[in-house]
Amino acid sequence: MNRGFYSIMCAQFLSSLADNALLIAAIALLTQLSAPAWMTPLLKLFFVVSYVCLAAYVGIFADSMPKGRVMFLTNMLKVGGCLLMLFGSHPLLAYAIVGIGAAAYSPAKYGILTELLPPEKLVIANSWIEGLTVGSIILGVVMGGVLVNAQVSAAILSCGFPFEALGIATPAQAAIGVIVFVYLAAAGVNLLIPDTGARYPKADFRPIETMKNFYQSCAILWKDRLGQISLATTTLFWGAGAVLQFLVLKWAEYALGMDLSQAAILQAVVSVGIAVGAVLAAKFIPLKKSLNVLSMGVLMGLLVTAAAYFHQDLIPAGGLTVGNFLITWALMIACTIMVIVGICAGFFVVPMNALLQHRGYVLMSAGRSIAVQNFNENLSILVMLGLYSLLIHSGMSAPATMVSFGLFVAGSMALVILKHRRNQQEFDSTHLIGEEKRH
Repeated sequence: MNRGFYSIMCAQFLSSLADNALLIAAIALLTQLSAPAWMTPLLKLFFVVSYVCLAAYVGIFADSMPKGRVMFLTNMLKVGGCLLMLFGSHPLLAYAIVGIGAAAYSPAKYGILTELLPPEKLVIANSWIEGLTVGSIILGVVMGGVLVNAQVSAAILSCGFPFEALGIATPAQAAIGVIVFVYLAAAGVNLLIPDTGARYPKADFRPIETMKNFYQSCAILWKDRLGQISLATTTLFWGAGAVLQFLVLKWAEYALGMDLSQAAILQAVVSVGIAVGAVLAAKFIPLKKSLNVLSMGVLMGLLVTAAAYFHQDLIPAGGLTVGNFLITWALMIACTIMVIVGICAGFFVVPMNALLQHRGYVLMSAGRSIAVQNFNENLSILVMLGLYSLLIHSGMSAPATMVSFGLFVAGSMALVILKHRRNQQEFDSTHLIGEEKRH
């Protein structure tokens, strides 16, 4: 790996760290505003709506200039969204602005990997990126949970400048103020990312032509025998992952009696498992064997279903004392379950992501293929978060929601496996993995 790759990793870590910390801070801000409970998952929905609505444009925008510059501009847009949230805009609207920046950032972030590295290094590169992203998720949610803590925010606000001068007075506002500086640091690192020299034909931004070209790009990937399997898998994974992010918070409250600050730590535990799964995938799953991991998706869904029946009352009291803190047996078991769920997720999504990136790069351009991927994955997030919000609004309990969610994931992945086997019976497409870009 060259120096440019490490600059990309550093920038991605800081940007993702801020994204995840901001989600916790925005939830705290909604709580401060006494918003209804069903509005909380809408934060993520407003964040990802830009991925769907702007999908036809962000890919060609990412290909229109060096991708390091694209990443810098989009991080600065995230700073603007934070400032809007900080100074009175509704959290949903401000978080949507941050989502626009994230939607335009993603094709550049993943597209530059295919420009910088050969196909045989994509699984390893994705493992590093996903592992680092997961690390940033872990630290981000913990950071968000710590920043909204009353004692920590009081210490931040006691610094005076610039918080006092800007009228920042609440824990949620203090957290968002700190997060602004993390986004600025990410933007600074973006300026260090080298120009790979990759250039693409000048794009047509006219609405009708753009939508037409984007539809053609979607059709290319969905018709490709390898592309359709990897795209279906990652689409399901990210939709399910978005729901799981909120479901873990409710499950922690139901099963363990945790508040938001404590539950954010349990949410981070899932990410630890994803990081472990990503490392295992990089070590044992080369690109040519990436389709061998599909069954892990079924296992993940079944584990989530089983977790729905867990409750701290089923476990004897007591545990291990670390310092002044008692880590109960129930918490240790809950963390173990969530780590295993994360390992399954990381082990199957990293190879699928690498395969999808490679097939997209072979069949079209880096930016366009990532934009198609983002469109499908985030459309799944919108649909699944919308359904989750409706379930919460209707009063469905956390266990019932987890059972429904887990069985849906397991069943959907089983159908994807059956489709892949049928494809292989009709035409053995595995030899296409690792082929060079078409000219």
